[in-house]
Amino acid sequence: MHALTAPLSELAEIEEICEERGREPGMLLLSGCVTSQKTHLMYALGKDYGHTLIVLSSEDKAKKLYEEYRFLNENTSYYPAKDLLFYQADIHGKQLVKQRMETLQMMMEAKSQVTVITTIDGFMDELPSEAEIKGDILTISNGEALEFESLKEKIIKLGYDREAQVDGPGQFAVRGGIIDIYPLTEELPIRIEFWGDEVDSIRTFDVDSQRSVENLEQIVIYPADDRLGSDRKVSFINYFDPKDTLVFLDEPARLLEKGRLAENEVEKARENRAEEMERTGEMEEAPEFFTTDEIIKFLNKFCMIGMCALEMKCKPFFVKKRFGIQAKSVNPYNSSFEMLTQDLKRLKRNGYRAVLISGSRTRAKRLAEDLRDYDLSSFYSEDQEREVNPGEIMVCYGHIEVGYEYPMIKFIVISESDIFGKTKKKKKRKSYDGQKISSFSDLKPGDYVVHENHGLGIYRGIEKIEVDKVTKDYMKISYADGGNLYILATQLDQIQKYASADAKKPKLNKLGGQEWHRTKSKVKTAVWQIAKDLVELYAVRQSKEGFVYEKDTVWQKEFEEMFPFEETEDQQLAIEATKRDMESPKIMDRLICGDVGFGKTEIAIRAAFKAVQENKQVVYLVPTTILAQQHYNTFVQRMKEFPVRVDLLCRFRTPAQQKKTIEDLKKGQVDIIIGTHRVLSKDVAFKDLGLLIIDEEQRFGVQHKEKIKKLKENIDVLTLTATPIPRTLHMSLIGIRDMSVLEEAPVDRMPIQTYVMEENDEMVREAIEREISRQGQVYYVYNRVQDIAEMAAKIQKLVPDANVAYAHGQMREHKLEDIMYDFINGEIDVLVSTTIIETGLDISNANTMIIHDADRMGLSQLYQLRGRVGRSNRMAYAFLLYRRDKMLREVAEKRLSAIREFTDLGSGVKIAMRDLEIRGAGNLLGEEQHGHMDAVGYDLYCKMLSEAVRHLKGEIPEETYATTVDLNIDAYIPASYIPNEYQKLDIYKRIAAIENKEEMEDMTEELIDRYGDIPRKVMKLLEVATLKALAHSVYVTAVEQKGEQYIFTMYEKARVRPEKIPELIQQYKGNLTFKPEEPPVFIYEEKKKNRKAKAVDALVVVKNVLNAMKALLDT
Repeated sequence: MHALTAPLSELAEIEEICEERGREPGMLLLSGCVTSQKTHLMYALGKDYGHTLIVLSSEDKAKKLYEEYRFLNENTSYYPAKDLLFYQADIHGKQLVKQRMETLQMMMEAKSQVTVITTIDGFMDELPSEAEIKGDILTISNGEALEFESLKEKIIKLGYDREAQVDGPGQFAVRGGIIDIYPLTEELPIRIEFWGDEVDSIRTFDVDSQRSVENLEQIVIYPADDRLGSDRKVSFINYFDPKDTLVFLDEPARLLEKGRLAENEVEKARENRAEEMERTGEMEEAPEFFTTDEIIKFLNKFCMIGMCALEMKCKPFFVKKRFGIQAKSVNPYNSSFEMLTQDLKRLKRNGYRAVLISGSRTRAKRLAEDLRDYDLSSFYSEDQEREVNPGEIMVCYGHIEVGYEYPMIKFIVISESDIFGKTKKKKKRKSYDGQKISSFSDLKPGDYVVHENHGLGIYRGIEKIEVDKVTKDYMKISYADGGNLYILATQLDQIQKYASADAKKPKLNKLGGQEWHRTKSKVKTAVWQIAKDLVELYAVRQSKEGFVYEKDTVWQKEFEEMFPFEETEDQQLAIEATKRDMESPKIMDRLICGDVGFGKTEIAIRAAFKAVQENKQVVYLVPTTILAQQHYNTFVQRMKEFPVRVDLLCRFRTPAQQKKTIEDLKKGQVDIIIGTHRVLSKDVAFKDLGLLIIDEEQRFGVQHKEKIKKLKENIDVLTLTATPIPRTLHMSLIGIRDMSVLEEAPVDRMPIQTYVMEENDEMVREAIEREISRQGQVYYVYNRVQDIAEMAAKIQKLVPDANVAYAHGQMREHKLEDIMYDFINGEIDVLVSTTIIETGLDISNANTMIIHDADRMGLSQLYQLRGRVGRSNRMAYAFLLYRRDKMLREVAEKRLSAIREFTDLGSGVKIAMRDLEIRGAGNLLGEEQHGHMDAVGYDLYCKMLSEAVRHLKGEIPEETYATTVDLNIDAYIPASYIPNEYQKLDIYKRIAAIENKEEMEDMTEELIDRYGDIPRKVMKLLEVATLKALAHSVYVTAVEQKGEQYIFTMYEKARVRPEKIPELIQQYKGNLTFKPEEPPVFIYEEKKKNRKAKAVDALVVVKNVLNAMKALLDT
């Protein structure tokens, strides 16, 4: 950005610094610097060096600076510091190592200048030397000779974890001659296929579908752990060459203070832990780290430029020379355009050069136009090299936190936030999303399963069974009274995993009993009833007309650009769908489901804003007072730039205030009213209500719902619910309610650092103190009401300075709300509470959670709880504690380790999908449906529901039948091809569902892609699957081979023309016979005596007969 750096050359000090900076090591101290001016000065001064290294005192500052610097030099990287306190319980968040490796990669590969931004504690931990990391980097090229086994060992050495299937950075998997690996520095995981010991192909693949994306010639794999290697450890600062690096220190005095603080924290913790260890006799190895003084010794070998606002002592830094610069921050204009234009006119008269910086190109252009309306000749420029002349005003695209001016050289830079107030900036980057559990990947022996014709049994595993010299895979399912059922693995589509809302044991059915059929038909009638209601409701709504909104206005676009975060794709789709509904004549009734913090509120805010612009009023209905207060704050915050009046109706308002609000509502002076069910009272009337938004619909009682129904007879309704609605149910309801599902986690949420450890007062104290010292708040979850007060007192003793309070569900509602209210307002530092917080408070300042006796909680509960922290862009911590020396039950241990692995957001969906799904489904469909769902299991219920709905809409014939094919051929997946049981089951299930040629080809492609060349037995399996689809199309329910006989059983209600049967039999000259029994069958057997001819291929025979039977169809 030439416009920003060119004027600096006129400052005498800058010239002198440029001459001095490279002469010898040591620091030039510049005082008088202000916020964003430092960024541009650093950029200007560091231009001639290969590397610039910028050191700051805190993570927040480093991130802000990174945001600004990125616009100046795209080779800028942020290098995060490691946590030295809780190192031993840190589940190596691969996230951190990933950012570090990306920095190293940039340093090693960049052709032009590289800028690294880090904090002082980033230098404290020990790393292997740069040469060692370089030596560890693997480069693999297409066609090169490489020993498969040795590559595997190398990858393990680099710190990659071996998994059955790769679904996150830092993992790898091996299948046959294929290695999948997700290098930390790559966007997509890589699949390397070998032919013997030669690399046959390298390609990227997609995590969700596991299918290849594109071919590569070469791939470079960086280590997945930065603590590998020899004993000689170095600091990150040693990666830079003093001759070619310029170091900038932001507020050197602050750096020293921060470094010493971090050091003392670790030292103190060590002493305390050492005492603890003497008491318990356990020893643990503490990693070494570099002290602040050692780091400064390293730094003194570099040429440094220190920048500070006020001159301060900076011993032990070696200061060569001190300079003073005159620069000052711009006073904010607080959205007053008048003040801005007056100021600019004055500056222009004085011959100033002015640069205005805006965070979006469209806004920058508009700003330049608006200034022209005030007779200020301003221009917008994309040209990076363009300089500003005295008296000119230039508007350009970029990002700085706050503006600054140099009075000496008459140069001023004004940022958008100076004019319009602080806004958070959007970040563009596609984050990796945890992947969903596919229906079978988690079926283990001992699980309950439902078979559509036989009912509920227990899955016992896959067994190979040989019948008539032919081997096949069978699934064994055991039923009540010792009955066992063996199912061909190719008929998996008849089975679902049984899942119900409560974890009580279901009753097994007997094989061949009547009970299951009775249950199934009972549920069927109930499902038909609900489907009918839904379809009728839909028809009624379709027939009425609602208000038609105009397309988006300029204001709407402006309003949406002010959203401080990046919209996720799902959010974008939901927003578009909602607007389409509003702009069409039909009455909107849309349901938006998404996990907590996935941005449902923003969708509602935009819809509300759209409605208000057409002078409609909006009601936002929430279940609790606290939520009302929170949403009110959010709305006011988002709308403050616009003439929209938002008001609140709940018990935090005095009766007088409420009365006034109600009067204003009648007059139409309130645009948006947010409130609890108080809004539904008789005395509340509206002038022109246009939109009703219902938040967390599942938490309203029946009477409220009736009142809401009256309200919403012909206005648009948007319903938000946090119980995630599973895909399966979503599919079956899709034709009835307009639904948007948000599954993607928002970008800027940091993953939550999760630690799992034994209970230990010392740790608890450190965790709480650390959070309070960064002005945050702490949740302490303690799930026993009887002694929660004692627990709170104990914590108060541990941290005497903190304000500790406790809350639980048995308190009076008002008292509870008041405590929560204080917590939201930051008056309470530590809240000891039971799990009531798991539902829905959104406090971005609470970023540490400590969970007591975590081994006693369910997975989804832990996940929901953990989702309450980490709601801002600061690192959040979750500590899961269990009792000392307690033998964890195996289940509990599994649960804790699972939650450790899922630190990334969006994976909650993955963890607790099953039980959350089911709870969500129950809420959506109402109480009595819940019972039916338990009776047949969730998946089968969804299947029946979607069939009923489609039937009522006239889409499918009512009767359905299943087809089985059982031929004497070896058709199964050998363990050598897919060793992993879960994946094998999944593939079986998907092969069983193949319906046509395209799907078969697609499956073939995927198998070759993921597992290598297809063995003959698997090819046979695919062919059998296509035959099954063919048989189904000609109403055949079973194809069996008995010795030389092939029996084709027909479906009784088949739509065929009986008169054509003789013709068909004629064709086969006696080889085919027809038996009109119940059910009718065709039998094919070669009667000819020339059996000496080569054995016939069963597949070919069956295929020919089925094709011939097409002639019977009733077309």
